[in-house]
Amino acid sequence: PRTFSLWAGLPSTMAGAAKRREPAAELQSEKEAKDVKKKRLEEADVPDSLRQEVQSLYGLLQPEDFFHFWKFCLELSPTAPCDALNSSLGLRLVGPYDILSGKHKTAKNASQLNCNLHWRFFYDPPEFQTIIIGDSKTQYHLGYFRDCPEELPVFVGANEAKKGCTIYQVGDNIFAAVKLLLLKRLKELTDKKQQVLLKDFDEKLTWAAEELGYSLEQKTVKMRQRDKKVVTKTFHGAGLVVPVDKNDVGYRELPETDANLKRICKKIVEAPNDGERLEAFAPIQEMITYVQFANDECDYGMGYELGIDLFCYGSHYFHKVISQLLSLAYNLLKKNRFAEILESHLANRNAENLDQLTT
Repeated sequence: PRTFSLWAGLPSTMAGAAKRREPAAELQSEKEAKDVKKKRLEEADVPDSLRQEVQSLYGLLQPEDFFHFWKFCLELSPTAPCDALNSSLGLRLVGPYDILSGKHKTAKNASQLNCNLHWRFFYDPPEFQTIIIGDSKTQYHLGYFRDCPEELPVFVGANEAKKGCTIYQVGDNIFAAVKLLLLKRLKELTDKKQQVLLKDFDEKLTWAAEELGYSLEQKTVKMRQRDKKVVTKTFHGAGLVVPVDKNDVGYRELPETDANLKRICKKIVEAPNDGERLEAFAPIQEMITYVQFANDECDYGMGYELGIDLFCYGSHYFHKVISQLLSLAYNLLKKNRFAEILESHLANRNAENLDQLTT
């Protein structure tokens, strides 16, 4: 693909506001505008070898907005693209971006890099891949959420690991997710100088997204269509999608409500001794029996839901059960890559020291 500068349409001064459209430009036909939305202007100018390296290390396909956002940050900060959003929003590009930046080759412990764990926060399910980190106090981070490891992400999610497992949907591309955070920050700011800086950055971000044909909506039509396929929200709220045929085979509900399941989990975790803990586990064991029946009848979504809920609860007391339930569910649903990520995470489930490339 030919090289493309995001600033080609901007005035020569980078600090200036985004170019105001000329009256003639306003008259461009609707068809042209729709064509831009339908097809991205072009692929990002990132070498195939680098794209393949990211895919090979992560075992996941990255969407084009991942590469376009990299080029956007390179334009903002050619020498330190991963820190391009640090002064304005306190954000840093991480995870697969460390591969694009070459950090995985220069770090002292680069040979020990395990991409299953690199910037994998405590509550990140295998479906979630961190790409940007923010406030370390709350462990705010943005990541791609996938329903299937072989497919492109279905949305960008946000989580604050210090507060819990909830994953918020913040758009279907990184530009939209960063824009949403930017607007929130603008509302909170009282410092005029900072406001001017943020507004300048907002114009650049909006300009780039529009030029590339990316939606800046928090909830796109595609995301709403996915919502209709979600069989259960689970504890993290992002929902699970499993194939369900016309006879409703594929998923059956758990016999307990979310509230009841959380009460059962609480009783297990807070049990004063192992004897009482084992006793408190009885309802979970009963549910596992139901899951076995469900699996025999191809309702694989039941075990998937229970496994994810227990993972989201966050106690090591459930790790063995999670491993059994989720590994089987992932394999039955042909999501084997997620099973690999899960096993790595359960064996090294940490709340801190998440950067595998810390020098």
